Amino acid sequence: MAQVLAGLQPAKVFEYFEKICAIPHGSRDTKKISDFCVQFAEQRGLPVRQDAHNNVIIWKNATAGYETHPTVILQGHLDMVCEKEPDCDIDFTTDGLRLRVDGDTISADGTTLGGDDGIAVAYALALLDSDTIPHPPLEVVLTVDEEIGMLGATDIDLSMLKGRILLNVDSEDEGILTVSCAGGATSTVTLPIRREKASGKLLTVCVDGLQGGHSGVEIHKGRCNANKLLGELLEKMQPLQLVSIDGGQKDNAIPRSAVARFFAQDAANFDAAKQDILNKYRATEPNLQITMQEKTADADAIVQSKAVVALLNKLPNGVQAMSQEIKGLVQTSLNLGILKTCDDCVSMTFSVRSSVNTEKADLIQALKDTGAEFGADYSQMGEYPAWEYCHDSKLRPLMVATFQELYGKEPVVEAIHAGLECGILADKLPGLDAVSFGPDMTDIHTTREQLSVSSVRRTWDYLCAVLARI
Repeated sequence: MAQVLAGLQPAKVFEYFEKICAIPHGSRDTKKISDFCVQFAEQRGLPVRQDAHNNVIIWKNATAGYETHPTVILQGHLDMVCEKEPDCDIDFTTDGLRLRVDGDTISADGTTLGGDDGIAVAYALALLDSDTIPHPPLEVVLTVDEEIGMLGATDIDLSMLKGRILLNVDSEDEGILTVSCAGGATSTVTLPIRREKASGKLLTVCVDGLQGGHSGVEIHKGRCNANKLLGELLEKMQPLQLVSIDGGQKDNAIPRSAVARFFAQDAANFDAAKQDILNKYRATEPNLQITMQEKTADADAIVQSKAVVALLNKLPNGVQAMSQEIKGLVQTSLNLGILKTCDDCVSMTFSVRSSVNTEKADLIQALKDTGAEFGADYSQMGEYPAWEYCHDSKLRPLMVATFQELYGKEPVVEAIHAGLECGILADKLPGLDAVSFGPDMTDIHTTREQLSVSSVRRTWDYLCAVLARI
């Protein structure tokens, strides 16, 4: 197979990135990519450990002259968010991505690219494969299922690691050093339902064309949530008998589309409801589309249809609080990422985030209480702690100074609202000094995702320079 990225520099980084993109590696489907990393290490005689969850740790001795330097942990995650356009025929469980290069950008045809966090894995493998790049002892930690609650980082055993300096390559803006992040959890509110036979005009209403995006990085940008927007539309079309209501695939991705099937006594009010929604959100969602199909049919309708719509509309969503200490930083938020109908229940799954643990707890309690008003159950997974700012970090000033030397300007040092594994790893490794960084990527977790070629090169040079100075 012809290499799409051949000729791009740094050659080894892009060689491994292309190999990674050829291997299915969506969340919960990481065995193949994990085995690839293990085989890579074994072929080079590097000590490697793979656990039952598919997390991988690879060790490499220091290069000559760096034997006494402190051990560095280089860390990224193996899984990617798998999203695709409706007409894309790729099967994420069996097919690789179709890469394309357009000038300075790499993307994937019809799907997400997985630069988050395939580029970290590519950097790590290129370093491990080199005999000429100066570096201290390395412990490369590659976790799984980061995108669905940082499950791999939660489960991994790090007791054998010596390093207390962590370089996390899981950020999407070159020149920004992230030194703190929010904690979070995946929360699901589930409403039990009963069904009864119904017949008549069965309407299928679809909300589509929204921008979507990352529920941490872009939650404050005013982008509509398709699930919440659909709930608002259905409320305007009451009374109705729902058959199903579904939208979104990932709790940490702002859903771009949602669809409901229902019987309506009067379909005539659809046009007015549609126009109200389009007018309300035209400025923030210029490509919003609302469509309806109608047919006469029989189906099992949801007895609690009114409660489903009411619960959907009452549950909170979006930014709940901004930081009073860091200008422009979202402090607390949640995203209704998955709306799903089963035979006997409707579930609503949220990504909850906060850099204040008490606010996270309060928001989770609000979900529980609101659900309880409607007889809904609450469940939770993937809770992770906030990564607190390290005031006496030695790594942070070293990385700032290295950036200044290379590029003649200071990097931005910031906290972010998106979740990173650093908080979990810091809990496991007392005294951990960590910084997160990475090359420029845009529209991650969407089919518009792009990775900058030139930024990958500069960030590689920066990574190598930092390792040489530690």
